[in-house]
Amino acid sequence: QLQLVESGGGLVRPGGSLRLSCAASGFFLNSYGIGWFRQAPGKEREVVSCISVRDGAKDYVDSVKGRFTISRDNAKNTVYLQMNSLKPEDTGAYYCAVDQTAVQSVCHMAEVFYDNWGQGTQVTVSS
Repeated sequence: QLQLVESGGGLVRPGGSLRLSCAASGFFLNSYGIGWFRQAPGKEREVVSCISVRDGAKDYVDSVKGRFTISRDNAKNTVYLQMNSLKPEDTGAYYCAVDQTAVQSVCHMAEVFYDNWGQGTQVTVSS
C-alpha cells in the first residue's frame, strides 16, 4: 500500500525557512513522481511543486519560484520541499501526493494526476 507522511511544518516569521518532508512507505519513491500541494484557509488546494520519476523534471508555481526547492533523497525514500523567504501568503496545510502516471520527462502541475495523499503538515507564516 502506497503511503505518504508529511512533516516539518510549523510557525515561522516572514523571511524564515522551513523544510518539509514527504516520507514514503510501501513503495520506492524514486519510481514515482511526487507533487506538493497547499491549501490556505477558505481557499482551494493548489499545486506548489512537482518532481517527476527519477528527477527527470521539476516545476514550481510562479508564486514560489526562486524561493522553494523540491528534491529527493532515495536512501531515505523521502521528497523534500525547502521553503525559503517565506511570506504570510505561504500559510496553509501542505500535502504531498503520488503522480499516478509515472512519466519521467515531465511532472504534472495539476491535482487530477495525483492520488495517495498524505495527512498534511501545517505551515504558518506570521510575525
